[in-house]
Amino acid sequence: MPKPPLLSSSLRSLQRAQRACTRCADAGYITRAHPVFSGSADQRILLVGQAPGPVEHDQTRPFAGRAGRQLMRWLIRAGFSDEDDVRDRIYMTAMTTCFPGRRPDGAGDRRPSAAEVGLCAPWLEGVLATLRPRLIIPIGSLALERFLPGRRLDDVIGAVYDESGSPLAGTPEHVPVLVPLPHPSGQSRWLNDPARVALLDRAIVQLRAMVAWAGTGGG
Repeated sequence: MPKPPLLSSSLRSLQRAQRACTRCADAGYITRAHPVFSGSADQRILLVGQAPGPVEHDQTRPFAGRAGRQLMRWLIRAGFSDEDDVRDRIYMTAMTTCFPGRRPDGAGDRRPSAAEVGLCAPWLEGVLATLRPRLIIPIGSLALERFLPGRRLDDVIGAVYDESGSPLAGTPEHVPVLVPLPHPSGQSRWLNDPARVALLDRAIVQLRAMVAWAGTGGG
C-alpha cells in the first residue's frame, strides 16, 4: 500500500537534505562528501550496511560492487526474483553513507569511526521515523551494534528479533522485526568457518519467511 503523500514528501525532503550533507568532510574524516542510498516511501523493508564502497559512484545504487553481487545472491535465495526486485522493494542505506576511504595499509576499505557514525546517525534515524519499516536487515557488525547492541554476529545470525532484541518464533505481532546478516564483503573472513556458513543458511531461510510476511501488510 502506498504511503500517504505527506509521508512521501517528508521522505523526499529528508533525502534531498541527506544528499547535500557534508558533515564528515567538513570534520576532516573524508576528502569528499558523496552520500549513497536508495529508496522510496512505499518500501517496507530497510537494509542497513556499514558504508558505501569505492564503486558506488552515483547516489542511487548502494551495494553496486562485488560485495553487492554476493548480497544480491543471498537476497534472491531469500525470495526476491532478481536484483531489480531487490532494489524495488528494499530501502538501502548505511551507518555512514559516504565512502570512508581505504585503510592506511591499503588492505580494504576503512571502517567508519564512532564519530562518523554519530555524524551520520540523524539521517538513519530520520529514515526509520519516516519510513517505519516492517522488516530491518542489519548487514555486518557495525549495523548490528546499532540495532542489537552488545551482540556478536555468531550469537545472532540465523534468528529473527523484535525491536527490543528478543528472539521471535512464529508470526510477528509487532513491527519492526530484525533479521541480521553478516557482511558480504570479500574482506570479511567470518564466512570462512563452515559452522558460520550454516548460520547464514539458517538466516536466509528466516529472512525468506520475514520478506513474505513484510509484504502482507499485517502485524
